[in-house]
Amino acid sequence: MLKNENIICISSIDWDFIWQGHQEIMSRLAEAGNRVLFIENTGVRVPKIRDIPRIKERLKNWFRGISGIRQLKHNLYVFSPIVLPFPYLRIGRRINRNFILSILEKWMKIMNFNNPVVWAFLPTPLSLDLIDDLNYKVLIYYCIDNFRVSSAAAKKIKNSEIKLMRKADLVFVTSKELYDYCLAYNRKVYFFPFAVNFQKFEKARFDKTSIPEELQNIKKPIIGYIGGIHKWVDLRLIKELCQAYPQYSFVFVGPIQTEVSLLSNFKNIYFLGKKEHNELPYFIKNFEVCVIPYLITDYTKNVYPTKLNEYHAMAKPVVSTDLPEIAYFNAENNNLVLVAKTNTEFINCISKAIDTAKDEKLMEQRVASALKNSWDRIIEQMSGLTEEVFAEKNKLSLDWKENFLRLYRTTRKKFLKFAFILSSIYLLMFYTPLFWYLASPLKISQLPKKADCIVVFAGGVGESGNAGQGYEERVGYAVELYKEGYARNLIFSSGYMYVFEEPLVMKALAVSLGVPENAIILEDRASGTYENVKFTEEILSKNGWEEILLVSSPYHMRRVALVFNKIAKNIKAKYVPIKNSFYYSHPNEDKFGKKFIKWIRLYQIKGILHEYLGILYYRWKGWI
Repeated sequence: MLKNENIICISSIDWDFIWQGHQEIMSRLAEAGNRVLFIENTGVRVPKIRDIPRIKERLKNWFRGISGIRQLKHNLYVFSPIVLPFPYLRIGRRINRNFILSILEKWMKIMNFNNPVVWAFLPTPLSLDLIDDLNYKVLIYYCIDNFRVSSAAAKKIKNSEIKLMRKADLVFVTSKELYDYCLAYNRKVYFFPFAVNFQKFEKARFDKTSIPEELQNIKKPIIGYIGGIHKWVDLRLIKELCQAYPQYSFVFVGPIQTEVSLLSNFKNIYFLGKKEHNELPYFIKNFEVCVIPYLITDYTKNVYPTKLNEYHAMAKPVVSTDLPEIAYFNAENNNLVLVAKTNTEFINCISKAIDTAKDEKLMEQRVASALKNSWDRIIEQMSGLTEEVFAEKNKLSLDWKENFLRLYRTTRKKFLKFAFILSSIYLLMFYTPLFWYLASPLKISQLPKKADCIVVFAGGVGESGNAGQGYEERVGYAVELYKEGYARNLIFSSGYMYVFEEPLVMKALAVSLGVPENAIILEDRASGTYENVKFTEEILSKNGWEEILLVSSPYHMRRVALVFNKIAKNIKAKYVPIKNSFYYSHPNEDKFGKKFIKWIRLYQIKGILHEYLGILYYRWKGWI
């Protein structure tokens, strides 16, 4: 059992609600010498009219203590915080968090309540906000409900619950279904169903005192139920039981939390209301048969009914609807519970249970099953797991130097590996002909022959991204072809403008090199290769020209050819790129005469990638 620890319990119920595992665990931990602060439920939904009594009780509890914190007994404190009733509104959460922490931090400082174990039952966003601000020693999440299906409002908890599970050092669950769910988010998940205070119930079982006053005038045999009468109780089943067994009395001990008017006309049913937990064994002792009449829903499929252990601790036969957790229990306990899949089966099971109520062998088996699920055993196991986490964290703290050195060595190894890979890629890219090999499919170079026209596609910002890149080379080579008599006309195509329109600059250069003005036609609308081809084809068609020599950059030719083949199939083009492109040249010395062995420059790689990306884009646009 844990001892001498500070424990903060973030509860999903109030302390004065029906006695459950929350109060049992924290009471026992306090009795074992741990200091416990029990924070009552801060809400999973906006309150409704039916919550007014609970709100009044919360206000009353706030004023009973100092800023909502009161001491119940030695080592056990209860905090009843006042919160804004908007659990999922960001501003409301922030106000609630700041308000609760302002009280909590002061109290913890005064009480020297440091380095606590945080034990959370409530996985709301506000709970997560509080946990994030607590310098905790260990974080435990006890998952006792399927909040995702318990109510429409509670569904909103899903994301914060997943975050809490991932953050937790340990996750405890009350059912096999919840175990499978939580295991997806945390590997340290352990099955601990709510148990029974075995000593208390065993003492009542052998106690010869008189029966509770409320039962003295109720006709026997009694078919009994303890716990809240909530929306998961099958009231139609209860109605059929009352009709089938008018000679039996049906007694419900617990607060009524749902509408029960369906049962109001029956004289053999009794609702006795909520009782103190230490009174419950004496009620069960006077039941002939105990029932778990739950509806089968997505919610109850995740429920392990705590009352099962309390019934068995009093050696009573139990009849239940076909809950998955009861099936798991029966598989491990020789089908000790009578299970009914239909209302008719349930009615028949009541008769069987009455027949076996005094079977001594079965009574011993029931008590033995309850002993296996006693709080003594379960809390001891929980404590052991928590102490293992302590030990693991202490070892990590003590071994910090070794861990740091191990981290350093691992990081250095990863860095060297990364540096080697990076260096290899760098050498492969720049000091081998790899990229020129990859670029070769882009290049088309044909021998010139006589044609109707020489067409020059200018560079614009082209591969380099710099204005005017390459047009001088292209114009110069086109003029050379013109003078050699390959064609009598030139078309300069470009819609680019940098200070001056590029086609005009190209024309001026050609004229200065000896080409007559009347041999030059300008196309000045094109903003890219596709429009170069489109608008040039219009000029060619207008003039009746079908054969051309196309001048451009060598690695631009593939894209030009693909566009011509798509939208100007009637034009017979010979692709004659400039012979010695300065942009794509790779001499073995730099401009200062210094020798180097690089095969390619970064800007040339960019130019080649630019062409490949251009082809992909044109294919996506349907232009090629």
